[in-house]
Amino acid sequence: MRAVDVINKKKYGGALTKEEIDFMVLGYTKGDIPDYQISALLMAIYFVGMDSREIADMTDAFVRSGEQVDLSKIHGVKVDKHSTGGVGDKISMIVMPLVASVGIPVAKMSGRGLGHTGGTVDKLESIKGFQIELTPEKFIENVNTYKMAIVGQSGDLTPADKKIYALRDVTGTIDSIPLIASSIMSKKIASGADAIVLDVKVGSGAFMKSLKDARVLAETMVNIGKALGRKTVAVITNMDQPLGHEVGNANEVREAIDVLSGFGAVDETEVALTIASEMAVLGGAFEDMDAAKIHFEALIRSGEAIEKLKTLVAIQGGDTDVIDHPEKLPQASRHIEVLSETEGYVTGFNAEKIGIAAMMLGAGRRKKEDPIDYAAGITLKAKIGTHVKVGDVLCILHTNSDAVDEAVETVKSAYQFGKEAPEALKYVYEIIQ
Repeated sequence: MRAVDVINKKKYGGALTKEEIDFMVLGYTKGDIPDYQISALLMAIYFVGMDSREIADMTDAFVRSGEQVDLSKIHGVKVDKHSTGGVGDKISMIVMPLVASVGIPVAKMSGRGLGHTGGTVDKLESIKGFQIELTPEKFIENVNTYKMAIVGQSGDLTPADKKIYALRDVTGTIDSIPLIASSIMSKKIASGADAIVLDVKVGSGAFMKSLKDARVLAETMVNIGKALGRKTVAVITNMDQPLGHEVGNANEVREAIDVLSGFGAVDETEVALTIASEMAVLGGAFEDMDAAKIHFEALIRSGEAIEKLKTLVAIQGGDTDVIDHPEKLPQASRHIEVLSETEGYVTGFNAEKIGIAAMMLGAGRRKKEDPIDYAAGITLKAKIGTHVKVGDVLCILHTNSDAVDEAVETVKSAYQFGKEAPEALKYVYEIIQ
């Protein structure tokens, strides 16, 4: 078999066999096939596409290129969730204790953030003492005992995807649905979950800007999961504005505490309850998501949900006192109010700009090795539908940096105003099974 023949076959619209995909993907991982030939194949895939069987085979090749996590010692149906990325997305911190509360094991592996803000592990590390590195034995013990644990993602999972992603970034093939879907799903499948709930974000703060594209991506990933023997559901959710009112790391932990205590923002509460309910159904705790949602709302009202978050913090070495006293989380030295220069309704957001501004303040990373300032972030006082007058506070920037002018201008440019109140936003668009 020759790489050039595989490239030509795809270039002229042919469907690649599993053997041809393995030859290219695994050969590239081992160094037998050069960058330029994989780059040519990626471009052919970008223009021609792949059918559902090819995409599943590509995902499977990514999975088999490296280590696979064995969760067989964990009792029950292991359910994981994955978000395609957004601004102010603290949903994992909310759903883990909820789902664990009904006996569904959540063995979560999460990467660090790159770009807008930190990842879930970065956010949790803003809690003093929280240990994200656990031995495999301790990880399994925690999940079996408490039904939850979270660790940083292993560097040995899906090395083929890591190498190919780097090429996609420099060859203009990032926005290919087959490549996006196989990249996301390979990491989830290699992480060992039996069932997966995908939170597919759509809007100005998401990778997918249109509902049509988000639906195609969601359907593609659900089909991959089913083809590779995983129960998979996708929930398409709104990211036309940041979730909740907080963007950053420590302040997103504060807001997760608010949701689990019963006084969180409506949008993030609805998204979190929907995701948690789907996870609970896949795990077998409930027959339908309405029953699961009612149960989770009761857990929040009773105080059991916030106690379960406290348990997660305790078993991973964190200071549980911050759950009752969130003011003990890292605090910035500077708080800059951004004032409205317009009277009217907030009618739109460029959510991505809010994320970029938070990164400028220190909440995110431009490069993997950059440090994160856990205290940095943005509190949104005005969101879509809010009526503001000139001089009203749109948001507050939190930082320990003196260089804030660019972040202030970026935030100002993110807001859109109008004279008429906009239609109410829909937070969950649809569920694909």
